[in-house]
Amino acid sequence: MEARGQFIKASEIGTQGAKTLPGSFYTSPERFREEQERIFLQHWICVGREQRIPDPGDYFVCTMGTESVVVVRGRDGIVRALYNVCRHRGTRICEEAEGHFKNAIRCPYHAWTYALDGRLIAAPSMDEAAGFAPADYPLHASSLVIWEGFLFLSFATNPEPFETTHAPLLTKFRTYNLPTLHAARRIDYDVRANWKLIFENYSECFHCAPVHPALVKLSPADSGANDLVSGPFLGGYMLVKPDCGSMTLSGNACSLPVGDLSPEDHHRVYYYAIFPNMLLSLHPDYVMVHTLWPEAPDRTRIVCEWLFHPDAAAQPDFHPDDGVLFWDQTNREDWHVCELSQLGVSSRAYTPGPYSPRESLSAAFDREYLRTLGFTEADVW
Repeated sequence: MEARGQFIKASEIGTQGAKTLPGSFYTSPERFREEQERIFLQHWICVGREQRIPDPGDYFVCTMGTESVVVVRGRDGIVRALYNVCRHRGTRICEEAEGHFKNAIRCPYHAWTYALDGRLIAAPSMDEAAGFAPADYPLHASSLVIWEGFLFLSFATNPEPFETTHAPLLTKFRTYNLPTLHAARRIDYDVRANWKLIFENYSECFHCAPVHPALVKLSPADSGANDLVSGPFLGGYMLVKPDCGSMTLSGNACSLPVGDLSPEDHHRVYYYAIFPNMLLSLHPDYVMVHTLWPEAPDRTRIVCEWLFHPDAAAQPDFHPDDGVLFWDQTNREDWHVCELSQLGVSSRAYTPGPYSPRESLSAAFDREYLRTLGFTEADVW
């Protein structure tokens, strides 16, 4: 880890009387639509790995709310995010979730055709339209940046530069060689819970002893400390027990070290919540990343990927499923309690309860969420 801050225990941060959010913040369709517009369509969101589209013409479709973009690698090697909206009649062009364009992007309705960089290159019969110029009708594009091998896009018209909004993270994880890591496994989850419950759950291990018995055998629930404790980026590390190599079913490392790590980082796992849709977990032998895709007030699609050293697959002791299956079990335990929480906060009997000192990052997430929507704590409680 680079750019280390001062690490402090979660219980030392303080919750200052913070309470959980009122039930309507997890159940209201109106609140959900507001979140879509003011958070997910305004902030930089992680949409996956650049590795997913290695060759010119490779693409995948990213959908958030009513918006859809085609993330495609051009002939020039540049990755772009082009709105999935034909400039002729507004038809959605791509129906497949991912694929490969041989030479161009063609609308299925009236065959308007675009180059991989979005330029309009064919518009049947439009040469008869007075004053029509193809150069005036490229596909609209959204802003896109690549950070540590991850693709981030913003639907905002003029987003604040990523280098500004994500300054605390730009060089923080350099020793983990994130751009070079290869995704070896992916699991998609459909969770019947609000996206904020998942963030709040990820941000504390107060629940780990009762919910994750296998996890606490490898990593004490009260271990570690945090260095990002307020704002849009939250997290820190937890310890792996000295007699364990990593967070796996066997307790042993399942792959090559991901980078040139310090001795202490060989016995730590770093967990960071990156607002509004990324959860980054850095282990000594692999990196796990979740991206969250809110589908409804009570439903979130979660994509989880496991990244390994590029040379790991050639090694005889490469056992990726040792880590993947450990976290698949742990993930499902988390999703289950989040779904139970969703049922509870939907009840008329639910009222906000106090956070414990060990849930200080969950309270910090709530404060950042409220700030983003323009609320103060006094407006809510």
